[in-house]
Amino acid sequence: MNKGTLKQILLITDGCSNQGEDPSAIAALAKEYGIAVNVIGVVNDDQTADGGIEEVEDIAMAGGGISQIVKTKQLSQTVQAVTRQAMTQTIKGVVNQELQQILGESEDMEDLPPEKRGKVMEVVDDIGETSNLEVCILVDTSASMDNKLPTVQDALMDLSISLNSRVGKNQFCLYTFPGKRKPIDQVLSWTPKMDAIHNVFSKLASGGITPTGPAIKAALNQFSKQKRKGFISDDDDFIEESSS
Repeated sequence: MNKGTLKQILLITDGCSNQGEDPSAIAALAKEYGIAVNVIGVVNDDQTADGGIEEVEDIAMAGGGISQIVKTKQLSQTVQAVTRQAMTQTIKGVVNQELQQILGESEDMEDLPPEKRGKVMEVVDDIGETSNLEVCILVDTSASMDNKLPTVQDALMDLSISLNSRVGKNQFCLYTFPGKRKPIDQVLSWTPKMDAIHNVFSKLASGGITPTGPAIKAALNQFSKQKRKGFISDDDDFIEESSS
């Protein structure tokens, strides 16, 4: 099986979008391109989640990703868990497709006997550790996110440390929205580590609208730029094949 490159958009937000295209529709477009959209909805430790829950869930479902609503203090563990769960979900989907070609359309991995299913999951775990991973991180910096941004920074540093223990290569890029003149602003270009986040993240200004749909759409372009840079070879079509 071609292990290729797993591609994800990780959206971190605390509110509903209020400008531009429907974010769920753009997330569905991302899925067609083989890019999973995972969404973490962040609420303050002393408040309950509001009406943004449904949108968070809808975006992730449309984008073939994972969604989670969390308190600010739980963010670090959640970012890591969601990223890894999404990797496993994507790989299982591809493995299921290959199994269906062997077993027929009426069966999938869950229909296998426990022993065989266990062996398949070993393969899934191995692919998860050895595949290349690209994560384009989108952080909502609207006004209500102001007091959450230091926790977001810490969570992303923890994510970088956690994922760099993998065998496969990792690449991250980081964008915030709303941008000053565009839907998103670049904080970090593609990099294997996010050490530099300390130098730039603390200087971010919060405020403005929440153009989540346009932000996801702009994030899609970052993957095509990455391919032109040569990080993704023409053989790295693990996700592309799974979405066809």
